[in-house]
Amino acid sequence: MKPSILKHFIQYASVHILGMIGLSLYILADTYFVSKALGSVGIASLNLSISIYSIIHGLGLMIGIGGATKFILLKVQRKESATRVFSTSIKIGLMVGVLLLLIGIFGAKRLASGLGADSLSLPLTQTYLTTILIFAPFFIVNNILLAFVRNDNNPNLSMIAMLVGSFSNIILDYVFIFPLNMGIFGAAFATGLAPIISISVLLIHFMQKNNTIKLIKTKLELKLIKDIFSLGLSSFVIEISSAVALITFNRVILRLEGNDGVAAYAIVANLALVAIAIFTGLAQGTQPLISNYFGLKEFDKVKKIRHYALVTALLIAFTLYTIILVFSESMIHLFNSENNRRVAEIAAVGLKIYFLGFFFAGVTIVTTMVLSATEHVREALSISLLRGLVLTVPILLIASYFWTMTGVWFAFVLTELIVTGISLYLNHLKNKSALN
Repeated sequence: MKPSILKHFIQYASVHILGMIGLSLYILADTYFVSKALGSVGIASLNLSISIYSIIHGLGLMIGIGGATKFILLKVQRKESATRVFSTSIKIGLMVGVLLLLIGIFGAKRLASGLGADSLSLPLTQTYLTTILIFAPFFIVNNILLAFVRNDNNPNLSMIAMLVGSFSNIILDYVFIFPLNMGIFGAAFATGLAPIISISVLLIHFMQKNNTIKLIKTKLELKLIKDIFSLGLSSFVIEISSAVALITFNRVILRLEGNDGVAAYAIVANLALVAIAIFTGLAQGTQPLISNYFGLKEFDKVKKIRHYALVTALLIAFTLYTIILVFSESMIHLFNSENNRRVAEIAAVGLKIYFLGFFFAGVTIVTTMVLSATEHVREALSISLLRGLVLTVPILLIASYFWTMTGVWFAFVLTELIVTGISLYLNHLKNKSALN
């Protein structure tokens, strides 16, 4: 007897939500331990570097999700070309990773200066960037393997690999920074080792009988590369948008409230990363089911899975906001080791306003995934661009001009509200077209 669609959805969504929560602890662990060991300069250096980590992560997601989506669409259609997608994705990932590695070795100092590092933070920022970029091939290959193993009917192993890598990072963070006194390099080195540990777990899949993904000798085909990039492009744009938003928010807040404001935003942003990770996990867990049923032309099942995902997104948003209302003071204290009263005041207001946006952001992330998984790449990319580069920055600049810090916090909420309306409308049109 086959499991029900709802049971299938719960299985895939739950394991990936847990996995992404674990993955988001990368940044939280770094932030917490660096704040304890290196103070405000260390936090500044880490915040400047996070945008580059987002780009590396985004490239891995683009190739991984794009390749895995193409793989499952061809697989359910029983096309032989499905076997070539994995090998092509790995080759592309390694090429991109090596390029980033070279940038880390030869261009980290210039990159750190371009991100805004001053004389105090430049050495720490350069060290962190160099280390992270050297490990870029492993970050990218890990994201590719996670996506393919998940889509090859092994979501549990994918989740275990993410969790093992993430918790290894937390343990190594503590060991390298405190007992071994390795400073910012220790934080970056621990983060770099995490994907290697995750890859080691994922290799178990290739020893199992039900494995259908194999490395084969194949030439790089321009059309296949284009398909992989296009199907995963929205995921990359989301990460790039996060990096751009982070830089813009920091500069606007620095002008309005100085370092205290930036420190408060760092607290809000770090907690928001966990929320984004949860919704991303929901979307990634739902994607294989959507792609599979779409490939089989079972559109009623596609509609059911989409409905389950949207309802789950709203339930998650409600739960997150309740937690913020009840525990915000404790959360702020965790990252405000100096007990700066102004930082606590700004962060307390920010959390309550900013997290309202996740009632809309969750719906948008799921809807974008549905469009991408059903090969509506242009619409998915448009939504991703609206969330980041197109709407966030201008709304932030206008809102902060008229309402200062209150406007800063509401900029995220307004952006997500507008984009959610647009994304639901586009999804309705495409869904109606597919059903017809």
